[in-house]
This record gives sequence, structure tokens and C-alpha cells, in this order.
Amino acid sequence: MRPNGITRTLNKKSTITILDKIVEQAREDISKRKKRISYQGLGDLDDYERPRRDFAAALDKPGEVSVIAEIKKASPSKGIIREDFNPQRHAAQYQEAGASAISVLTDKPFFQGDLEYLKIVSRETTLPVLRKDFIVDFYQIREARAFGADAVLLIATITNGSQLSELHHAAEEAGLTALVECYSEEDIQKVDFNQIKVYGVNNRDLNTFKVDVHRGIELLNRAPGPVIKVSESGLTTREDLQLLKENKIHAALIGEHFMRQDAPGEGLKAILG
Repeated sequence: MRPNGITRTLNKKSTITILDKIVEQAREDISKRKKRISYQGLGDLDDYERPRRDFAAALDKPGEVSVIAEIKKASPSKGIIREDFNPQRHAAQYQEAGASAISVLTDKPFFQGDLEYLKIVSRETTLPVLRKDFIVDFYQIREARAFGADAVLLIATITNGSQLSELHHAAEEAGLTALVECYSEEDIQKVDFNQIKVYGVNNRDLNTFKVDVHRGIELLNRAPGPVIKVSESGLTTREDLQLLKENKIHAALIGEHFMRQDAPGEGLKAILG
């Protein structure tokens, strides 16, 4: 896997979006982390050689909708979501409650995440663990493996040209599954469905921030072939999961709803019924 990063030029526009700001901050933070631990040095960390868990297989359960339960402390729009934040405890609750996989936010400036949370969770649970971050550099993929991840999120909308394919290939080289996330029809055009195993659609419109699960389902079902389909954002009820099941969607990624419950695991049990 190549140690060099990927250069992305922001679209020429008068308004810089929050996503643009997050990506630019991510690049600055990556440069700092590279000075602390080199690309090659990541391979010397304790969790790098741990066998990976099969993220795609964990989500493929005929006749039911799997849940990727997310551990998330804050967001740019909502601020602190959970004051008594304890990744180890949340991971144990999620596994006991029936999660199929766990997602961990690792972006620090905007979501108050941390790579240490990823390591803690991967050691606490036997479930596959997804690193959810803004992946723009090969270094982050090797870093994800070094801190215990089994899968990484790749966001199509922050890539240009062949970048998405290159990052996906880098994830495969590192032994990680990629959850390729799209927001729009334009994003879908970037995806090679012969390459990917797990395809997600975020139900939130980046321009209006409106959540539309039906729109997300329509985009998910545009995927050809045997790909695992994941619905993301705005899912809060058993009825939401039933809607996904009726439309042959394999999995749901749910975070904020659980993290706002008195006990995140109980929130998961309630939605699974």
C-alpha cells in the first residue's frame, strides 16, 4: 500500500461547506500525526497484526436487518450528544443487545472522537468495528488497522476522479472492508459496484440537511449485483427497520438515537424488538 496521500482540490464555489472545513482540518491533523508515527511505524503497533473480523459477512443475515451501532460523543450541529461517554461500556452494551457491528467516530475537532476509542472498542468486543472518519489519505487506512479497525468508511462525495477506487484498493490491501457511502446520484457515478462489497447511502441531504429514508432506499436499490446495502441517518424506530426489510436493505447504521438513551444498549434492544 502506498504511503503518499491523495490531493483533493475543493470545488470552486463561493460558500465553503462544513464538510469542506472538516476535510481540510483532517488533512492538517494527518500531517501532524505522520510526524509522531510514520506510515511504516504504524505496522509496529500492537493491534496491527490482529486477525480482522469480517464486516460484510456480519451484516448479511437473511430475513433481518442488521444494525451497526455507533459510538459517538458529539457532532458539529448538535454539540455534545452524551456527557457520560464511555466507549468501553457502550461497546459491551451494544454487543449484549444484539448489534451486528460497531461504528466508532474518530474525528476529534468536529465530533470529539479519538483513535484511542477505536482501540478500546476493538479490544472490548468480538464484533467487527468500523472506523468512521473522513478518509482522504492512505495513511488513515493503515492507521485504522493499527488501532484495531476491521472496516473503514469511504465517503464518495469527498473524492474526485479515481481517488475512491484508490482508497478502496488500499483498504483491501490492508485487510479492511470498506463501507462506501454515497449521498447523491453524482456520488453513485463514482462507484465501481464490481469492486465494492458494502454500499451505504446517507439519508441526509447535504444541501438541505433534510432526512428522507425513502430517497435513501431508492438510491440503495440502484446498486447492481450482490452488494451489502446499508441505510444511514435518521433511523429511530422498529418501523424504520421494517421499512428497510421490506425493501431488501441489509443493514442500518444508527448512532445519535442510541447515544441519547439512558443506556444505549437498551435503545438498541427496543429498536430490534
